[in-house]
Amino acid sequence: MQDLPSYTNRASQRARRRTRRSDLFSYMLLAGRPEFQPLPLNPVNDDLNEQKSTNSKVEQVFFTTLERQYIENKAIELQEFHWLFLTKNQSGWYLVTMLTQTGASRNQQPPTPPRDSSNGIVAQGIKAWLRDCRAGSLRETERN
Repeated sequence: MQDLPSYTNRASQRARRRTRRSDLFSYMLLAGRPEFQPLPLNPVNDDLNEQKSTNSKVEQVFFTTLERQYIENKAIELQEFHWLFLTKNQSGWYLVTMLTQTGASRNQQPPTPPRDSSNGIVAQGIKAWLRDCRAGSLRETERN
């Protein structure tokens, strides 16, 4: 997680240079400690659902990020809540999909509804980090 802000900010800068249509972009300041306790993928709690979850080779990771946007020379901090799905094969880990909710870090407003962020800037940063791990240029840390 400590590498995620730099990977995400580089992905953001690359995207910003290409589009240049909007000056609204975020800088990731921090990525929180990941949680690995999976949630059931189907709210119905039955044996078949439990068997599917157990046989699935998809891992769930939850983490938060703190981001800053600049709008009309004002800094606005946002907290994002990410639900990441990963799978592993012989060559390493790959992002399957990602959902994100956004909330303002300083007020008590509820976060936005979850949205598919699989192609967003944070996901691009994760994909680049995983690619570098598979290439051996970074060391993956094993979870206990």
